[in-house]
Amino acid sequence: MRITPNLGRLFDIRIRVHYTWAFVFALVTAIVSTQFPENYPLWQRIILGIVVALLFFTAVTVRELILSFATTHRETPIKNITLFAFGGVYQETKESITSNHSLLLYFARFLSNLVIAAIFYGLYATFINAGNLTIAVLAQWLAFIYFMLFLLHFVPGFPLDGGEILRLFLWKSTGDYYRATYVASLTGWSIGLFLIFAGILALIITQQWFVGLVVTSIGWILQIAAGYTHRHAKMLVALQSIAARDIMTREYPAVTQQVSIGQLIRDQILVKGWHYIIVVDGVKLKGILTIRKIKSVPRRRWNYTRIGNIMTPSSELKTAHPQQSAAALLEQMDQLRIDHIPVLEDDNVIGVVGRDILVRLGKTRAEFGV
Repeated sequence: MRITPNLGRLFDIRIRVHYTWAFVFALVTAIVSTQFPENYPLWQRIILGIVVALLFFTAVTVRELILSFATTHRETPIKNITLFAFGGVYQETKESITSNHSLLLYFARFLSNLVIAAIFYGLYATFINAGNLTIAVLAQWLAFIYFMLFLLHFVPGFPLDGGEILRLFLWKSTGDYYRATYVASLTGWSIGLFLIFAGILALIITQQWFVGLVVTSIGWILQIAAGYTHRHAKMLVALQSIAARDIMTREYPAVTQQVSIGQLIRDQILVKGWHYIIVVDGVKLKGILTIRKIKSVPRRRWNYTRIGNIMTPSSELKTAHPQQSAAALLEQMDQLRIDHIPVLEDDNVIGVVGRDILVRLGKTRAEFGV
């Protein structure tokens, strides 16, 4: 799902709905349909459970979209969000977090669940006074769910809001952003594991399937979300000491702006299998051209279209300097959804860093505990 809002500046926000939502839908539907007043027929209770699950998903999505507007002021706005039941997990970079604003943003995210719970409770009170019991009970369930989410986010485990605040404090106290993310996500993973065992234990001892299943589910989802962040943070910690100069390749495809697309395909792409082309004037960077850009041009025009006319100019490119951290480069590539970054020295291209090389090296160093 791609949303493109425009508030003076245009940016893309890609929201990926995590597969655990399928389980959350089934769980919410089952709980609501079994806990709803029994004077309703079973089929009607199931429908009402589905409605609550859909409204819950809609409210979570809308919340993340509204909060994402707070990132428009950033030089590097957030573009990727993975949607879990407890909220969105942002794909942030060190550069995208501003120290003065982030704490306010995290507290705003934290309090937003309480505000939404209050809104739904207000709707419950309104409809109960109006005598509309069905809609009142729906609003009551949503108010209850969001109040539980508000309490859940007190847990200091990343990527919950409490964990976001923990990471920020660790970062400010140690000065190491990647290590702070690693510790906060490990805390979140450990808490998730604890909740899984606590839920199973509660189910065995109390025989309350509602409590046991909910606690276990929360722990499972939190462990999945924190586990991904933990693995990624571990790889970034391993890449911290590597500079762009150490990992860049000096063998890259370079052509001038005057070359036609047809000639480029015949001489470079089909012969050497390049998926990107660095456009230069001598050694000075002029732009970059990808296979996607080439395919956007009709075949009949390939021999008559110069690559300078369709390349992404250097003014719009993300570039690196030789001493830049490999961890920062990987973060930027993930956020901008690009696979290559040119390395410049005095505005001259001296190499190219590829995402596949960064990921491979990061995983290898992490395995050896570097």
